[in-house]
Amino acid sequence: MKKIIKRTFRVSKYVIYKETLINYKEHFWSFLGAFFGIGIIAFIQSHTLASTENIFLIGSFGASSVLIYGAIQSPLAQPRNLIGGHVISAFIGVTIYKIVPDIIWLSAPLAVAFSIVLMQYTKTLHPPGGATALIAVSSTGKIPDLGYWYVISPVLSGCIILLLTALLFNNITSHRSYPTHNTIKRILKKKHSHIHKMKNKE
Repeated sequence: MKKIIKRTFRVSKYVIYKETLINYKEHFWSFLGAFFGIGIIAFIQSHTLASTENIFLIGSFGASSVLIYGAIQSPLAQPRNLIGGHVISAFIGVTIYKIVPDIIWLSAPLAVAFSIVLMQYTKTLHPPGGATALIAVSSTGKIPDLGYWYVISPVLSGCIILLLTALLFNNITSHRSYPTHNTIKRILKKKHSHIHKMKNKE
């Protein structure tokens, strides 16, 4: 029992230490990525789409920016998750809104719950996707009028802008690499370990 407590304490201490490290370079590139990613979308909305009252900037993009610029190693921040999670959730949100448009206490939980399950099923889990689904069923004004066009713009078009910006700013230095191929690395590591064991047996 003592060993377990000591081990838990060591792990906790290490996690807290890593989380509180100040890496100014990392913060700098995270800032630039988020600034330009959101900035481009906001610029397009304010200068190009203002006259038509089209929506191009939605709240869930802010949450996505935290992941794809600030936590680029996370499996939830990878391109498949970013685009897949948002597009699937947007589609679910619009569909639910069309089925039960005036019952918010039913449409809101249905949109979020179905989005989570479908993202899990397709391995595209991206937390901001839940917000994208919720926006589709709870917004007033322009967004409900977009219908399934909401899936294409602002959702897909905005995701592409965020992704292209992430590919640029997350790969400028050798210290950052995006997308992160953790799965491939794990497979290669296991294969190498297996070969090493086989050699030792011989």
